[in-house]
Amino acid sequence: MARWWRTEGDSGDEGQPADTQTLESMPIGLIELDTEWVVRYLNAAAEEMIGYTRADLVGRSYWEAFPPTVDNEFGRAYREAVASGEPQTVDAYYPEPLNQWFEVRAVPTKHGLWLYFSEVTARRQAAERLAVLARVSDELVGTLDAPAAVARIPRLLVPALASWATITLIEPNGSLRDAGGSHVEPAKTVLVQRFAAASQESSPTTAPLLRAVTTGDLVTLSAGELTGPSVGTVATGAARTALRALAPGRLTVVPIRARNRVLGALTLGYDRHRPADPADVATGTEVAERAGLALDNARLYEQQRQLAQELQRSMLTAPPEPDHAEIVVRYLPAAEAARVGGDWYDAFVQPGGATTLVIGDVVGHDTAAAASMGQLRSMLRGIAVTGNAGPATVLAQLDAAMRQLQLNTYATAALARFEQTPADRERGITRMRWANAGHPPPLIIHPDGTIAELASWRGDLMLGVDPTTERTESVISLDRNTTVLLYTDGLIERRDADLDRGMARLRTAAAQLADRPLDELCDELIEQLVDTRPEDDVALVAIRLHRQDRPRPDEAGPRDVPDTVAPDPA
Repeated sequence: MARWWRTEGDSGDEGQPADTQTLESMPIGLIELDTEWVVRYLNAAAEEMIGYTRADLVGRSYWEAFPPTVDNEFGRAYREAVASGEPQTVDAYYPEPLNQWFEVRAVPTKHGLWLYFSEVTARRQAAERLAVLARVSDELVGTLDAPAAVARIPRLLVPALASWATITLIEPNGSLRDAGGSHVEPAKTVLVQRFAAASQESSPTTAPLLRAVTTGDLVTLSAGELTGPSVGTVATGAARTALRALAPGRLTVVPIRARNRVLGALTLGYDRHRPADPADVATGTEVAERAGLALDNARLYEQQRQLAQELQRSMLTAPPEPDHAEIVVRYLPAAEAARVGGDWYDAFVQPGGATTLVIGDVVGHDTAAAASMGQLRSMLRGIAVTGNAGPATVLAQLDAAMRQLQLNTYATAALARFEQTPADRERGITRMRWANAGHPPPLIIHPDGTIAELASWRGDLMLGVDPTTERTESVISLDRNTTVLLYTDGLIERRDADLDRGMARLRTAAAQLADRPLDELCDELIEQLVDTRPEDDVALVAIRLHRQDRPRPDEAGPRDVPDTVAPDPA
């Protein structure tokens, strides 16, 4: 053959060997096709790689000998090489009966096509395993919902690590839950899911899944164990039926472990044609370890979040209900545990009968911030209810107490005190006296839906910076049926917008909801302004001043104040 190429003057063709000895000694495979796609020659390396002899192939149509190439990546590259006259390179997987990856260089000549190829399965599998680990890590790191991310892992593992895969998780009550499954052939995914579900319900205690989750050890079964006389110890009933349909050559179950317990298992199934590769199991074990770490971190994260929430909720008590005023409070924790922190509200009646509302926010977003919030709230309450001091004095005394007690934290706060003189009562008005330590100002919603602009954003200096700073307060007269809203910045802030835009959204929504019952108004504000997974805590406290020349309205609920407070003279 080499002499034929030389006499035809094709010695300049790209990649053409010089003689037969060179062809046979090449470490890469070579197949020569003529212009009719008939095999003319293959060298020794080609015979070894594809498992065909020259007698099997020479004189046969290439498409007949390798039918999958008719419409796969290889065939398309070959036809493109012939049509364009330009060499083409393709790196792809050839299915049954070879089940291997090949890199092929297709070189067109005057007399047909030369195919130089190498079997690159090991290289591709190694690269694919690294890619699988990277994709799994991306899936687990880029989500707040670790169980949902873990459930998506099986589709990332096939066909790189196995022919099919399932994830099973242990529920808090000890039961098993099928979290997800995938098969290299999509039509068989339903069989995988059926097997996974049945394995939890009807399999013997010796089943590989149950052995893995109870012992924490990796379990591997051969084809003989999966189909032989001992198959009853592997699966029974519906699980056995589904396993027969899947017909795996091997099965490996890898426990998903946390720091001190098993959280579930990863099952890897291998078709009979797929050779055993310890690297697949090693990579599957690494995947299971990463899944276990993500699940355990999510568990600890949720515990921290619940602890912070419970700490806050235990301190955020129900408000009083003074005569002819209705108070509503709301608290919505941040979606992320790391964001749960120091937002608080309060409402109480001072000894002289004035009702005081408080809203505050400790700097920081963690359990330490929540603990500081509890200390500040308790100190402010104690200061305010031991006398009838106004808001500015209360904040100044709180700032001084923080310095004296070495409470090294910072916080914003706004206080609003609602008071009346006999003359005010006759005129049907209430005076709101308020002070602001670096907090968003109160929002006044008049009965006709207009919104009062009380002050700039600045306010006085926040708490914890300089206890000698001078605190100021302002007074505004309010008519009956006016609503006052105090809130933390979680109600109005967004990552994609500044606080001014958030404040504008709040004013618009409040104006539209002015005529709603107070409970409904607060719920609707949160619904419209806060995402379903808030980035920060949201706390708010609202008061509506009802008329005093008639009985307390039913929607305000029963009167609830300390017995030291005299009834409303009206």
